[in-house]
Amino acid sequence: MSVVIETTIGDLTVDLFLDERPIACLNFLKLCRIKYFNYNLFHTVQQGFIAQTGDPSGASDGGSSIWGVVEGQHKRFFEAEYLPKIPHSNPGMLSLVSAGKNLVGSQFFFTLGENLTSLDGTHCVIGEVVEGHEVLRKLNEAIVDEDCRPYQDIRITHTVILEDPFPNPRGLQEPSRSPSPSAERLKNGRIAADEDIDDTQGKTAEEMQEILADREAKARATILEIVGDLPDAEMAPPENVLFICKLNPVTTDDDLEIIFSRFGVVKGCEVIRDRKTGDSLQYAFVEFEEQKSCEAAYFKMDNVLIDDRRIHVDFSQSVAKIKWRGKGRGIEGPEGRLDFDNLRENNGQNSRRRGKDRNQENARNRMSSAERRIAREQRHQEQNVREKQNPRSERRRSRSRERNGRNRSRSRDSNQRRYSRSKERNEKRRFRSRDGQHRTLHTQNDRRINNNYRQNQRKRSRSYEQRNDRRRENSPP
Repeated sequence: MSVVIETTIGDLTVDLFLDERPIACLNFLKLCRIKYFNYNLFHTVQQGFIAQTGDPSGASDGGSSIWGVVEGQHKRFFEAEYLPKIPHSNPGMLSLVSAGKNLVGSQFFFTLGENLTSLDGTHCVIGEVVEGHEVLRKLNEAIVDEDCRPYQDIRITHTVILEDPFPNPRGLQEPSRSPSPSAERLKNGRIAADEDIDDTQGKTAEEMQEILADREAKARATILEIVGDLPDAEMAPPENVLFICKLNPVTTDDDLEIIFSRFGVVKGCEVIRDRKTGDSLQYAFVEFEEQKSCEAAYFKMDNVLIDDRRIHVDFSQSVAKIKWRGKGRGIEGPEGRLDFDNLRENNGQNSRRRGKDRNQENARNRMSSAERRIAREQRHQEQNVREKQNPRSERRRSRSRERNGRNRSRSRDSNQRRYSRSKERNEKRRFRSRDGQHRTLHTQNDRRINNNYRQNQRKRSRSYEQRNDRRRENSPP
């Protein structure tokens, strides 16, 4: 049996526990049928605890059961079922608010946190949200005053019953259409749900820059969600993990843990390595117990020299170790606990008990450096034993090492041959250029010599002819 509750921030689909709570479910279904919850205000929203509604006046002290509506105010409350016990264990549990002595009326609430044991046995659980967890997240993030009342109105706009197995009580009149909002239901509102709010009014330039930066970050996260790099745009990386890059390949996990442990307790330190070769990829992640320790290490360790390398430190943006449970259904952290988008429980004893259990579990999970060293030596010994028992694997490794060595030597020889060939080629080019210059000089000298010889021959022939002519003239006839 399901009921759809439409609100100004989204729709909620609720499955009712008809077998365990028949009378309470009948009351809720018939109130939905007469549109009793239309325009009801969520008058109390406590972050990580509950979001309460069901009072038509919005004053948190009104409301009546279906029998009170039909027969009169003397039946405003009725005694609901409390057995079998149903705990407030998960976010999204729908429960009728108790007015004392197991009496309930029309007011109900949705849980916004886990394991709210302080509510068990007092209020009557009648259903659970199966769709619309993102609406619960928006409810949890609503801005409220010191009395836990939202500044901007969040109202129920309509209720749709998918199936009703109960007969109507005598005298029940079902409206033909959804009624219009009355002045009584709207009088306790503040800022209407459809009213535009100017976020920039009264803001300084620095605050405006922060708002713009926040919007740009959300837009980038949405783009990453669209392309598939992020499972959810609202998912944020942990704030106690540092990303370290530009490491020396010889730097190990223990080295980084010893160096960064002076800022606080280090929960984990991991140098990322290649899956096949086991070689360091020269970046790592360091997780601290507290966020303050992480911030101190971020400001102090950037550009610090470690193993002759200047490292770079930044806050981690990885969400690889966070398990996503689905759109609007929260995340599951490394401890396997449900984190409904950072929802916190208001119950102090439960939160202290839970923190104590978490600290004990972390203490059990943490290992000292000596214990890690012993575990590493044991792994090496086990690996040596396996290699002795299976010599084929060792032979394969030796062959691969020899093959890699031969490949490296071949590459060096080929590079040397290429260098020598290029050197010889360059020498030949230089020799050819010098030889060509010499040849041009020889040809120029030969031409000069030939020209001089021809000129001398012409001069000699002319002088010989002139001498003969003089002899003829001087000879007697």
